[in-house]
Amino acid sequence: MVSLDPGDCLTSLPKLRNSRRRRSSSYDRTGGNKDYVVVPAGTTVTLARIEGAGCVKHIWVTIDSKEQWYLRKLVLRAYWDGEEEPSVEVPIGDFFGIGHGVAHNYVSAPLEMSPQDGKGFNSWWPMPYGEGARITVENQGEADCRAFYYYIDYEEHGAAEPGLGRFHATWRRENPTDGVPDAGVDNRTWLFEGKNVDGAGNYVILEAEGRGHYVGCNVNVHNLRETEEFNWYGEGDDMIFIDGEKLPSIIGTGTEDYYGMSWCPTQEYCAPYHGLPIPGGKNWSGKVTWYRYHIVDPVYFSKEIKVTIEHGHADRRSDDYSSTAYWYQAEPHKKFKPLLQVKKRLPRERP
Repeated sequence: MVSLDPGDCLTSLPKLRNSRRRRSSSYDRTGGNKDYVVVPAGTTVTLARIEGAGCVKHIWVTIDSKEQWYLRKLVLRAYWDGEEEPSVEVPIGDFFGIGHGVAHNYVSAPLEMSPQDGKGFNSWWPMPYGEGARITVENQGEADCRAFYYYIDYEEHGAAEPGLGRFHATWRRENPTDGVPDAGVDNRTWLFEGKNVDGAGNYVILEAEGRGHYVGCNVNVHNLRETEEFNWYGEGDDMIFIDGEKLPSIIGTGTEDYYGMSWCPTQEYCAPYHGLPIPGGKNWSGKVTWYRYHIVDPVYFSKEIKVTIEHGHADRRSDDYSSTAYWYQAEPHKKFKPLLQVKKRLPRERP
């Protein structure tokens, strides 16, 4: 059984299995110490091409590149069971849990950025497949990525285990969100009042079709409002629409409430399933990253799902939002929207 619950993993650890451990890595085939691949600008390198049934259990990556914003210019993709369209298509830094084109030490259950300076990227998402897998990285930058180190640790199974959804991940950005001007409006009124029942203008984290379950997201916000007044970027409620609902059946009470924290947090905090690895500067200025992973509480859907969150209460704020959503579903999946061009993926500079 595929599991991300540490308790389940420990409980099932003594169970004897018929699987075989395998690895695809960047080791030097000559026996030397050149244990990396070069990813020239404008090219795609295949990191793993696997046949048969199995499950990717761990991915580790570290990168040496002199190009600015390479974490948004390198794109990670994964294809299951011979499909032509990817099930994973995300800028590589965002895939591993933090956007803004930066690396930063943090820990969660499925994803980690580890020392030195957060540049050791780890994914523990289980990624099953029945008829092979292919994982690639594309360099959409202008300079060669001179050293890309990786492990892809996987299991070989005798046959595909029935009933397993395929892992998916997709990236989005709205820069800026479509808010409401604050000119001539009292600050408290602008931040906290107004109504939003149907979520029509919310930031969309995920839209998927088929049968599956949503297992979480990381969200990056660049606070674009310059003011000395109270400038909390949140107060937006999460709203999740399941199987064609006109009104959301899952509704939250505020941005930080969705990611499991409280009272407009300013402290860096990382837990297995929720966290705030980048809390922003004074008065919540600049860059923020938070995550919420539904490991023990997936959100199930039979036909479709739409995961959204308000950008400020009643969608009043105009900030730079980007996000990566993760989910499992039966194939085929809805074709992803084209990934934004590189220039539209680049982070904003800090003021």
